[in-house]
Amino acid sequence: MQGQSQQQAYDRGITIFSPDGRLYQVEYAREAVKRGTASVGVRAENGVVLAADKRARSPLMEPESIEKLHKADDHVGVASAGHVADARQLIDFARRQAQVNRLRYGEPVGIETLTKNITDHIQQYTQVGGARPFGVALIVGGIEDGEPRLFETDPSGTPYEWQALSIGSDRSDLRDYLEEEYEEGLSTEEALGLALDTLAQSNDGELAPDGVGVATITVDDDDGYSERSNEEIEAILEERDLLASEEDEEADAEDGDDADEADDEE
Repeated sequence: MQGQSQQQAYDRGITIFSPDGRLYQVEYAREAVKRGTASVGVRAENGVVLAADKRARSPLMEPESIEKLHKADDHVGVASAGHVADARQLIDFARRQAQVNRLRYGEPVGIETLTKNITDHIQQYTQVGGARPFGVALIVGGIEDGEPRLFETDPSGTPYEWQALSIGSDRSDLRDYLEEEYEEGLSTEEALGLALDTLAQSNDGELAPDGVGVATITVDDDDGYSERSNEEIEAILEERDLLASEEDEEADAEDGDDADEADDEE
């Protein structure tokens, strides 16, 4: 009985390490990320591609209201998986950091610098009593000194740099697919196709244009961050034989999204 009460103390206290050096609340935050729908990032030779599964849980929901892809600055995009409300707080923080850097130094913030600012902010919430960790992971991608960079933030506050990665549900399976299919030197369009192919692995090999979001940040594009329209996505899905039929879309709407059972997780 005493052992069980000690276990509960470690379980509930964010600032208390268990005897084997674990912070259980941080691990639970990672589980919240796993319950969110998948997002994928792929680094190309001249840019970064972000793709996110944004299937609606109901046919009455407006697809545009599902927030999975965000513009942090002209040269930075962010994709999320986990609690949407937590993601919004971190996106707002990232935008403020990007603007502060422009005002203070007169130049765009570096992708690595921005990611580490975000993860420093996340880490504070693993060390302070009376708060909880952020139940969200982010993919931060953009252009730094003419080179594409791609990072992941973890609920523990640790940043990782990747060539290609996935976060959210089915992460392990999608990462295995990326490890098999990714090649260095991909063009932006090839990276976009790979990102959609990867997302399709957790959707029975098919995607609906309004159920997926795609954004690119390229070196040559003067506009920097750019989101693809449903028409563009539909054309790419059809070309790659990934386009879901109307019957499949209706079945998805009826079944709902198992990864989003927890109300505000995406």
